[in-house]
Amino acid sequence: MTTAERREAPRTADERTSLEGWLDFHRETLALKCEGLDDKQLREATAPPSGLTLLGLVRHMAEVERSWFRRVLDGQEAPPIWYSEEDPDGDFRVTGADTGDAAFAIWRDEVAEARTAAAGHSLDEVVTRRDGRGEYNLRWIYLHMIEEYARHNGHADLIRERIDGVTGD
Repeated sequence: MTTAERREAPRTADERTSLEGWLDFHRETLALKCEGLDDKQLREATAPPSGLTLLGLVRHMAEVERSWFRRVLDGQEAPPIWYSEEDPDGDFRVTGADTGDAAFAIWRDEVAEARTAAAGHSLDEVVTRRDGRGEYNLRWIYLHMIEEYARHNGHADLIRERIDGVTGD
């Protein structure tokens, strides 16, 4: 994994720049929470009975990026990476063969794809999910993604502290 750098979200910017800045801040926070850990540590579930791991969170957020930006916003056919109808939590289930390098490469690719998809849409443009389960605009997707990362970054804080005592924002 590469060294994560986290930029502060802009304090005086237009709406779109602010939303993108906060989303990037939270994306970078997840990377920071995982920085310096080996694969064994990234796979470690530290808060039983929960099996939640940092590696599982990275995989989950890759799936979430893929779902909201590629499938919903851009209407792409982008099948799930790790989960399925038979295993809806497959993104969270990691094995000894799963690596941080592989998960982070896929996550980074999905973030790049998300940025590309978002660039082609205005905040107000309404898109309908391919499965017919609702209409959304990019503003809502950005806000949901910020919330999703913030919630899971809280989980990541606790997991990381249990692994090696590292804390911080």
